[in-house]
Amino acid sequence: MGTPEFAVPPLAILLDNGYDVPAVITSPDKPGGRLGIQQSAVKKYALERGLQVLQPEKLKNPQFLETLRALHADLQVVVAFRMLPEAVWDMPPLGTMNLHG
Repeated sequence: MGTPEFAVPPLAILLDNGYDVPAVITSPDKPGGRLGIQQSAVKKYALERGLQVLQPEKLKNPQFLETLRALHADLQVVVAFRMLPEAVWDMPPLGTMNLHG
């Protein structure tokens, strides 16, 4: 989970070292004026690497929580992302790691 450019290198390190990343969660796209829609740096990188991207408006949305649960992640890595609800934070058996810059 992450959004800014700061979150891309940790994602790259996980992928380059063979870790299974079943999905990337990032903020929804934003209007970009004349440029159209702006995608987050993490979304752009994830799509380049062929990863599934989830962009929930609300992290407490039951449909999002079910989708996240269905990924069966052992561990979540969060880099420069918004506050997580307890239901998301406690979901994986090995916990959630959080990094902010």
